[in-house]
Amino acid sequence: MQPPHHRPTAKRRLCPLHRHQEKLLFFTKGEPTKEIWYYEHPYPPGVKSYNKTKPIRIEEFDAEKRWWAKPGHESKRKENEFPWRVSIADIAARGYNLDVKNPHTVYDAHRDPAELLAEYQKAQAAVAEVREKLRKELETALTR
Repeated sequence: MQPPHHRPTAKRRLCPLHRHQEKLLFFTKGEPTKEIWYYEHPYPPGVKSYNKTKPIRIEEFDAEKRWWAKPGHESKRKENEFPWRVSIADIAARGYNLDVKNPHTVYDAHRDPAELLAEYQKAQAAVAEVREKLRKELETALTR
């Protein structure tokens, strides 16, 4: 028998609660990095994620190509809901962590647990009411 640290382990797959988009990072070649452009690549309609059997296709980069523009036209590059930029000073302050969330995306804020519990209890009461109506309907139908 192999020692525990040599045994093969099952691969675990994390299933995120929220769908995340693919992010592309853009750097300017041949000069010191002053800023990093991020582009959050939106999934095409009907696509929930990319994988080995459903990879990203080159045609899906057309929007990014149009946005990036040709060399010398950087001033035409603007931030919007998909692209944003982060200065190298901000990246350094983050400990060079390049995982930067899209500032144009509204994320669910943490809410008061008492408020959430009240909403949950209200929803549960509505479910119980519908369940009771259904039970009565079935009882009436079965006693005929």
